[in-house]
Formats: sequence, C-alpha cells, structure tokens
Amino acid sequence: MPLSARPFAALLAALALTLGLSITGSPAAARTDETPPAAEASDVSIAADTYTWKNARIDGGGFVPGIVFNRSEKNLAYARTDIGGAYRWDQTDKRWAPLLDWIDWDKWGWSGVVSLASDTAEPDNVYAAVGTYTNSWDPTNGAVLRSSDRGASWKAATLPFKLGGNMPGRGMGERLAVDPNKNSVLYLGAPSGKGLWRSTDSGVTWSEVTAFPNPGNYAQDPSDTSGYASDNQGIVWVTFDERSGGAGSATQDIYVGVADKENTVYRSTDGGGTWSRIAGQPTGYLAHKGVLDSSTGHLYLTLSDTGGPYDGGKGRIWRYATGTGEWTDVSPVAEADTYYGFSGLSVDRQKSGTLMATAYSSWWPDTQIFRSTDSGATWTKAWDYTSYPNRSNRYTQDVSSVPWLSWGANPSPPETTPKLGWMTEALEIDPFDSNRMMYGTGATVYGTENLTSWDSGGQFKITPMVKGLEETAVNDLASPPSGAPLLSALGDIGGFRHTDLDAVPAMMFTSPNLDSTTSLDFAESSPGTVVRVGNADAAPHIGFSTDNGANWFQASEPSGVTGGGTVAAAADASGFVWSPDGAAVHRTTGYGNSWTASTGIPAGATVESDRKNPKKFYGFKAGTFYVSTDGGATFTAKANNLPAEGNVRFKALPGTEGDIWLAGGTAAGTYGLWRSTDSGTSFTRFSGVEQADSVGFGKAAAGASYQTVFVSAKIGGVRGIFRSTDGGANWTRINDDAHQWGWTGAAITGDPRVYGRVYVSTNGRGIQVGESSDTGGGGTDPDPGTDPEEPPADADCSVTYKVTNQWSGGFQADVTVTNTGATAYDGWQLGWSFPDGQKVTQMWNATSQQDGAKVTATNAGWNAKVAAGSSAGFGFSGSWTGANTEPTAFTLGGEVCTVG
Repeated sequence: MPLSARPFAALLAALALTLGLSITGSPAAARTDETPPAAEASDVSIAADTYTWKNARIDGGGFVPGIVFNRSEKNLAYARTDIGGAYRWDQTDKRWAPLLDWIDWDKWGWSGVVSLASDTAEPDNVYAAVGTYTNSWDPTNGAVLRSSDRGASWKAATLPFKLGGNMPGRGMGERLAVDPNKNSVLYLGAPSGKGLWRSTDSGVTWSEVTAFPNPGNYAQDPSDTSGYASDNQGIVWVTFDERSGGAGSATQDIYVGVADKENTVYRSTDGGGTWSRIAGQPTGYLAHKGVLDSSTGHLYLTLSDTGGPYDGGKGRIWRYATGTGEWTDVSPVAEADTYYGFSGLSVDRQKSGTLMATAYSSWWPDTQIFRSTDSGATWTKAWDYTSYPNRSNRYTQDVSSVPWLSWGANPSPPETTPKLGWMTEALEIDPFDSNRMMYGTGATVYGTENLTSWDSGGQFKITPMVKGLEETAVNDLASPPSGAPLLSALGDIGGFRHTDLDAVPAMMFTSPNLDSTTSLDFAESSPGTVVRVGNADAAPHIGFSTDNGANWFQASEPSGVTGGGTVAAAADASGFVWSPDGAAVHRTTGYGNSWTASTGIPAGATVESDRKNPKKFYGFKAGTFYVSTDGGATFTAKANNLPAEGNVRFKALPGTEGDIWLAGGTAAGTYGLWRSTDSGTSFTRFSGVEQADSVGFGKAAAGASYQTVFVSAKIGGVRGIFRSTDGGANWTRINDDAHQWGWTGAAITGDPRVYGRVYVSTNGRGIQVGESSDTGGGGTDPDPGTDPEEPPADADCSVTYKVTNQWSGGFQADVTVTNTGATAYDGWQLGWSFPDGQKVTQMWNATSQQDGAKVTATNAGWNAKVAAGSSAGFGFSGSWTGANTEPTAFTLGGEVCTVG
C-alpha cells in the first residue's frame, strides 16, 4: 500500500494547529522575508539545558517523490519528501542529511516539499518550494526557500497561494527550475489555477508570468468537497534547453508541462516572453515528466492518464525532436498492454541516447523499470516473464541494511519480496557516473552502483540508499520499564520494537500487519504484555504480545470496528479497554477472545489506564473526563472543566494511583496543561503553560521526588519541547530553533531507565530521540525566579567544538559550553579565533560578532542561565577557503576554558 502520510492524519494536525500563520500577498507578487525562517531566540526566563538529537533509526518509511542531482558538481544530490522535508546526500558517509528541521510549529506545512532545484552555475545554491496542502488543512501559504550554503541556512519568499507537497500529483515535476545559463532566473509551476511564476533575482521575489496561457484544468476528483482531490494540479514541470543560451544570458527555449490532457506541453523560444502549445503533441494523457537530452536534442515525456501517485491505468512515452518538431511514440509496450502510467524519467548525461523510465503505478506484481540505449527505439525491462508466473530479473536486490523492506511477506510468484517498489515517480541517473542510479518509492530510496551491467547481460545490484532519511509519521510512543527501550506506533508501516535506537529494526509489527498503528500500550507492572490497534482494510484491527512486542497474535474484535482508535492495558495485564473507530468502547478480560461494551462512556472517547490500580481506567471526550473502577465495565463522568474542542491527550503517572496529566485544546478556546491527583474528579490548570499538546514521563532526576515530565507545549511565548523535574513548577526548554520538526503534538514520552532521555513524535521526520548533557540526573532545574550570581573572574568552563557537516567552501558546527565551576552563569560570552580565517554566516541559539578571525558568541535570552554542572549549546554555519582547521582555544569572560 502507499507509504506516505494520509490526508486525514494531516487534517488532524491541521485542526490542532489553529495558530498556523496565514500569509497573504497581492495576486501579482510574492512576499519576501529576508530573515532566516528559523525563529529568533525568545527572551524567556526559563532554565537552559543542552540536548543532542538524533532519530531512532528506521531508515525511510515514506514516499520520496523527487531526487535531484546537481549537473556541475559530482556527488551533490538532494531528495524531497511529501511531508518530511528535504535532504542532501553526504557522499562520505553515504547518508542523507536533513535540511528543514528548523521549521517551526506555526509553519508546519513547510515540511511538505513539492519541488527542489539545485543551481548548476553556483552549486552552493539550492531552492525548495514548500507547502503541504492547497486546501484548508494547511493554514499557511507556500514559500520558495533559498539557500546559498547547500541548505545549512535558508531565507524564504512567501507566496500568495498554497503549495501541495502532499497533494495528488506530487510526484510530477520538477515544478521549480533554475535557468542553467542565467541563474538569477527561476520558474515555479503553481497548482490551483495560479499559473506560472518567475523570479529574476535568485528567488528573492516572484511574480506571475501573465503571458503563460494555461494554468491547467486536471483534478483527481472534481466532486471532492474537501478540496483535496478536487484541486487543479496546475503547472507540473519546467525544463530548459540549455543550448539556447550562454553563460550570463537567459535560456531562450523553455518547456513547461501542464495538467491538461489535451494541452500538456508548452514552449517559449524567447526566454519566457511568449508561449505556445507545441503542435502535434500527444493528447489524452498528462506529462508527469519532461526531460531534455541536450546531446541529442530530444525532449522525452512520460505520460499517465492520471496525476498519481497512487492511480494510473494507462501510459505512454513520447519523444520530441526539438530541431525538427517531429513527435514519436517511443513507448516500450503497446498501449493496450499497459495497466499503469509512466512517470520516473532520466537520461544518462554521459551516454548519449540512454534513458530510463518507470511504470510508477504498477502495483502488482511489482513496479517496472525500462531502459533504452538508442533514444527509445528499443527497450529492455528490469524483469520479464519466462513462463508465467515465473520471472527473470536483470537485477539482484539486497535489503539486509533495511530488512523490514521485505514486509515479512512470503508471496506467490510472480510477486517477490522485497519488491522493486511502488509509487516510483523519481528515478535519476547520476550525471557524472553512468553506473549510479537512485529511485524513490513509497517506502524508501533504492539505488545501484553497477547499473551498466544491465547493458552487458549481467545483473545490477539494488540496495537501499536511504540511511539518514527518516520519514515516518508517528502516532504513539511507549517506553516500558523493561524490555525494549521503545515501542512505536507509526502511520503506513505499523510500528516497531526498537531494541537498539541506532540500528534499523529487523521487522515491523506483524500478525496482524496494520496499515497504520493508531495506539499502543503495555501493562505497567507486567511490561511483557503489549496491545496495539490500528487501521487496516479489513479485520483484525488489534494485536497482542506477551513478550514485549517481539511476537504478536491476532485477536477478535467487536462488530462494527472500522479503525484503530485508542487502547489501554490494565496495570497488571488482567484486562484491556478499547475505543475503536466505528464501534462503542469495549473491554475484555482476556486477550480479545470476547468483548463486552462498556457503559457510561461515549463512543470515540480516548482511553488510558491507571498505571498502578489495575481496575481503574480513564476516558475523555468533548470536555468531560470519565473514570472506571471496575476494569472498564462501567464509567462515570467526573471533571468537565476541560477543553471541549481540539485534540486532547492524557497520561497517568507510573507508580502512583490517580495522578493524571492532560494536554490539549484549541487556540480559539481552552488550551493548556492540567493535572489531577484524585483520579480525574478534579483538574488544576498549570497557569504558566499557554498551550500543550502531549505529555509523558521519564526517569526522575537525582534527588528529585517526582518523575520527569515532558511536554510538547508553548511556555513563556515559546513553542518547543519542555522538561520539568519538579512536578511542573519549573520548565526547561530542551530543543532549540534548529531542531523543531514542524508539528510534534501526537506523542511524547521519557525513558524510565535513562534520566533526561525523551522520545518525540513528528509528522514526517520520524522519532526524535533527545539526550540530556546532564546524563547523571544532577538534580532539579533552577528556579527561574532566582538571580544567580555573575560568574567570578576565574570561572571554570569547558568547550566542545564539532564540525558536523562540511562541503566545498562551507561548513556547519556545533559548540557546547559547560559550566565546570560551582556558581551559575547569568549571561555568557564565548570567544575564539579561527585559525584559517573562517567566517560565521549564520548562528542559532546565540548571537555572533566577528572582527577578522576573532569571534564572540553571546547567549540568547532563554539560555543565559547555566547552572553549575550544566551546559548551553549553539550552532552556526560558516564559510572557508583553503582549510577549515578547528579552533583550539576558547575564552569565557576573558578566562581560558578547557577544550573537550
């Protein structure tokens, strides 16, 4: 099935994000924002702690609709995802580096990337067209982001319309393109009838190309009242014929693809001044891609009868001779034999006349990849039937680095496991290496480094090339006190038992295989018992495990169940309460052999269990809290002064009966964080928490009397991930502006075995794992109302400086300052000199001044106070020439620090 965020999942996110920024502008010009899109540090009087962040490795897990190689610099490549941001390829480690983690809560829609463009003339420049939905689900207009340091830092030009990185047609493209001859000129194809747009100042400002005659007319389902499938897919790709210009002179011949089955290709021969439909073009199809082979002058089109990425029943490949105007159908199979559309398309820039294409919508028995070495006159396939159902493959496939890609399946021929893929709308041959090719699927990025073996009669080897690209949408998280440190409930690929956070799990949850797991729970005093529920095309929607999620068995379910809903396990594993979609709340005292409807609680309520009393369960819906003291048989309404609208999530504290924390609401109504110490009879609101969306618990700090509380919240005017070690009296922001990941409201939990460790859900950037620099749990955070003394003149300090990424002429570094003295800092300035004259170009979580080689970094408002034994961290991007030697001497307040 397709592996990307479901529209309804993002709809829930959108409903929760009523504070999303709505950006408007005049209909003829886009608004430019010259400041970095990452939020400025806010002057919030809360304590500071330094966290490091990483993903719990899954490797992939979602749709990769675009891969872009730079054509002037070897090994420079980018990938875009529909909900999880953009990535740059790191050839040294052969992994993808995320580029958009700075996107904040209010602009969560910018995590959807509808197109990418890498500048041929200046490879440091990269552009991203961002926005997730064109309908009301996304409250924020789209933008074109621009970077002059390969994505280390960005500026934004907001647009007067929305873009759809997770809309139908998102695999077509690229919609964004840089003129290879005059790189100050860019074009963007817009959806929703907004037409073709152009920038002449390197993406700073944009205006509509009013001369372009056709904004498109194709919609997947014009009758869809939500605006999702009924949106006009618009202008879908832009391609330059680089031969028609010279360095510094705008390219004259430009080709544009339009979502219009009768008029799908247009051309300008005067640098975009005038446009016309190309005569003789194929009709009845949409051109998903248009790629020009400059060595032959051929423009190739891959066509489908729909916009994709899921649908497509017929397709063709056509070739246009730009010199003569001749059109030729060069499809590899007869039209009658297609049951799929064509999309993925690439030409080999090293071998004239060599091209490849994909049958992106061939779901069964597998996708198909085609290759031609004679400009499409003849083709060969990645696999062929010998005698049905047996097939012969031109490739071998090794998924040992990401073993779950086999799906634990054992299909009958002609299906195989693993598959070549599905939703294969992105395929690119490395322009510098004919042997390397990458292609995106609905679950991963595959690639090969011996592609030309295809032509010599051998087999080319396919492996996942997806390390570092984490694209799962996270619905729920659990960290048991024993067994695996983390259990995850994920959209589209079900979820995993994570026994090693730095290793890819061997297999997702099976028996049953759920399309998306919506909720999971373990028995607090018997954590080997785990239950999970989720969505599937048919029953079952629930599974149980008695070995901490290592193995599972299916269960029966109540009649009428249509989806997972939420589920809770009794503290001692004696029973379970399930609130599924499509049916009433039910309970079972076994492992789902029989179910009895609960009374006193409405259908659709969110359910949780008390973590000490096995007879006590809780529920919530529409502002009212419900309590059961008989194992879920009957519920009684209790507190009702809670948010009546919005997403509300609550958790009970492990080891203490009746201690409940509840987060949620809407910005237009009641919104915040509440606590009950009487099993939900009454709740008290935390006055200092303006908004909160999820809450969880972790190991207590050394000497603390209460477990550590983690929230995704807005406190002191700042959105972020916060921690309290004193029951909510004081809060510490533990993420920073470079680590925000858009929307983080679905789930959060600490680790009961490791102080400070927290697991954070994202909607497209996987599971974020935060580790505190205070690994020993060194007591509670300081009271923000106190006034610590200034550090004495001989204050002790230690500094670590680490280059985290480096490329030709640029780099990125992280710096951590640790207070090794006995007195707190109340404001700090760190100084150093660059050995090779490097320059700071942008700094986050601190402000910088530079005089020649000398740099001074000054604290932000929120991390000015650093308790004894604690740390503050910041990062920056910079430029270098000749060498990039790390500094070895640092001073704090004029005194020399040790270097760690």
